Formats: sequence, C-alpha cells, structure tokens
Amino acid sequence: MKHILLTEDDPDFGSILKQYLELAGFRVSWKMNGKEALEFLKADQPDICILDVMMPVMDGFTLAEKIIPVWPDMPFLFLTARNQKEDRLKGLGLGADDYVVKPFEAEELLLRLKNILKRSAQVETPIPEILALGSYIFDYPNLLLIHHSGNTRLTEKEALLLLYFYRNKNRLIKREEMLLHIWKSDDYFSGRSLDVFVSKLRKYLNADTAIGLETIRGTGFEFSSPDN
Repeated sequence: MKHILLTEDDPDFGSILKQYLELAGFRVSWKMNGKEALEFLKADQPDICILDVMMPVMDGFTLAEKIIPVWPDMPFLFLTARNQKEDRLKGLGLGADDYVVKPFEAEELLLRLKNILKRSAQVETPIPEILALGSYIFDYPNLLLIHHSGNTRLTEKEALLLLYFYRNKNRLIKREEMLLHIWKSDDYFSGRSLDVFVSKLRKYLNADTAIGLETIRGTGFEFSSPDN
C-alpha cells in the first residue's frame, strides 16, 4: 500500500480527497499546513506528497523548497486554485512531478499519481557496493572503510553519514538538512550527536590529507575528496 502525504487546508475538500484516495488503495496522512507536514516528514517518509500551494503558516512552494534538499528523491505534485502561468512555472521549476489546477476530476489526479509512482520506481538505483574515496575504498553494504594503513568497521549511522557526504561533496551542506535526513530531528541532542559523528569520520579519514571535511561555522559542512 503506497503512502501519500496530503497537505490541504480546506477541511471539507481535504476530507473528501483523503477518503477517495484511501478507497483507491492508498494510505493517506493528511496535514493542514506546511509546518505540520514538515514535522510529519521528520518521523515518516511517504511514497509521494500532494502539496496544496495556498496554505497558512507555510505554503506549498516553501514546503517543497525544504523537502528537496533533505529528501531529493521524494516525488511531489502541487494542487492549486490559481491557474496562472507564473505559478505553474515556479512549481515545475522547483522540481514538481506535476501541477494540478482545481477543480479537477478525482480520476485524473489518481492516474497522475500512479504515473508518477511508476516512473519513480523505474528510476530507483541501488547504492553502489564499492565507492572510491581518495586513497580509501568505502564498502557501504558491509560498513567497511578500507585503507592500506588499516581498515575501519563503521556503525550504520557512521556509514550513512559518510555516504551522505560523498553524494553531496563539493557543496555547502546545511546542518538542518543532514539532521532531518539522517537523524529525522534537528533538536539540540541530535545536533550534538551529529558533531560527535563528524569528529569520528575526520579521524577515520585522516590518513588521506586530500580529503576535507570542513565545518562552516553556524551553517553546516563541506566535504571534498579527490576524483577517482
């Protein structure tokens, strides 16, 4: 059963749409503003998001901008009552998989959702088993960091953090982004835990001085490594 996060501030329309999608075989979590939806995403990741554009507290465009860096593979589509070219271009420019203008036929929305989920399933790629990281070999599935000076067995979270750095190297990675993606929380204790794990990774990688893991004070981190 595929899981949908529905954001819609109209209680009548949201209730009807939730019921229709559930009858169609989906599990639906319904939130009435972007802030509630973002809090939900910290604890649970759906298969697809339906984002209403015009919402109180946090609108759909702002919510999408917060989703994309943390969950870049999360498919989403916008719902809006405004059939304006500028809004459509902005939504698609943010990376939306579709843009649906109210009023719409429920059957059409259902087909669009199924098509997006089908495409998403087709483009999913497995995590590479072996990653070259400077003079290290990173065996992610076996949680092993291999180097001629000695091998290091990583914990699952250490390996996940290193994989995230690898996939986002040579760019500024915000602390909040990493915390939400890996710890599913950006509170004080998660932040302290992140700092401890980063210190451990620096120690594990210190045999190759060409690998950099720099803290950008008050903002986040930047990871760099030689191209192999």
